[in-house]
Amino acid sequence: METHLSQAKLPIMGSSRRKETQRFVKFSIVGALGAVTDFTILNLLIVFAGFSSSIANSFGFCAAVLQNFLLNRWWTYPESRIQNTRRQMAKFALVSVVGLGINKIVFEYFDELLRPFWVDWLTSADLGFTVSYNSAKLFAIGVVLFWNFAANRLWTFKGL
Repeated sequence: METHLSQAKLPIMGSSRRKETQRFVKFSIVGALGAVTDFTILNLLIVFAGFSSSIANSFGFCAAVLQNFLLNRWWTYPESRIQNTRRQMAKFALVSVVGLGINKIVFEYFDELLRPFWVDWLTSADLGFTVSYNSAKLFAIGVVLFWNFAANRLWTFKGL
């Protein structure tokens, strides 16, 4: 009898795991779109507006957060649209602020660490600078992806 009950739960567990995997894939796709926005703003503000890489990084991150919230609410967690938008956005924003802190630490550490390598290897200060902050940004986004998914899944979109 006990074997029969545990076998009956397997499809439910498998279905739940599959659903979470699909959510993570959707969350990652939304995050990739956010990364395009983030990188675009980062580079536009540095190259055309003369912003420092640290300030440009913050603006790009914030624009991506807003875009990611809207896309995740609409596509990744469509059932969440019955919840209060302002409350949900506040939670998403709080998770994102922590993510921004993680992003900034990782971004600035790796940009500073790798810049001399890129400048020497590419034999160009300008090109080394550009490759350094973009590679640091890519790494920071990868690290923050896991924080954002876990925190938003367990808090912002809890119970869905």
